Amino acid sequence: MQIAPQKVGAYVSDIDVRDLDAGATDQLAAAWAEHGVLFLRDQHLTPDEHIQFAERFAPIDVNKFFKPVDSHPQIAQVLKEADQEGNIGGGWHTDHTYDQIPARGSILVAREVPPTGGDTRFADVAAAYEALSPGLQSTLETLQAVHSNEHVFGKEAQYVRELGERLENPEGVGSATHPVVIVHPDTGRKLLYVNGAFTRHFMGWTMEESQSLLQYLYQHMQQEQFTTQFHWEVGTVAMWDNRSTWHWALNDYHGHRRLMHRITVSGDALHGAAS
Repeated sequence: MQIAPQKVGAYVSDIDVRDLDAGATDQLAAAWAEHGVLFLRDQHLTPDEHIQFAERFAPIDVNKFFKPVDSHPQIAQVLKEADQEGNIGGGWHTDHTYDQIPARGSILVAREVPPTGGDTRFADVAAAYEALSPGLQSTLETLQAVHSNEHVFGKEAQYVRELGERLENPEGVGSATHPVVIVHPDTGRKLLYVNGAFTRHFMGWTMEESQSLLQYLYQHMQQEQFTTQFHWEVGTVAMWDNRSTWHWALNDYHGHRRLMHRITVSGDALHGAAS
């Protein structure tokens, strides 16, 4: 196994994820925690092999909003048809922050990709935190933020109206409160844990009061030095840590179909930097 670190994430080569022993699995898990997102080419997994690979790291966290793959409910379809305009994940975010115990990460397999476009961008929120001034770091470590998915997945949400049958269960929405700065359980690095899709406001602040600081953080976190862009090929696997990265599926392939299979794996309770 060869691991080549990049500005954000790392490429992993000389590996067949269908045939990993315990030592190789531990090495891959350590690289995942260290680099936040791993990119693996030429991994042509069946749905069963995709599930078996994901279960090496944690139990599967079934997403209740995405339409599943037929006969494999553990796998969510991330799909845009050629005649559809809106895509899933079309903006900077990280998944499941609205859960009381957010998911550890996701493992995506590319099934169908457009001839051009359809890349995914990733951001390193640990590096973004470390680039802030000590004074702002200290302030953020005292704060908690409220996260919700009702405005995204709820039955009245514009996102649901646009994406139609690709999303399900609008009654299953919820919210959670988490520290603004969390500590990665494996690396000990401090992470900025807010995102534009699901973070609504700081605990004890109004939404209006929260917006200036949140928008400042979002602009800071998406600077070029903290981000990368990944080009998919059929059979490519990307596995990202929801706690230490953001991602954004680019919607620049109109008139073409894109299909990804996504498995999300369970995480642990979050702990703030101030605790």
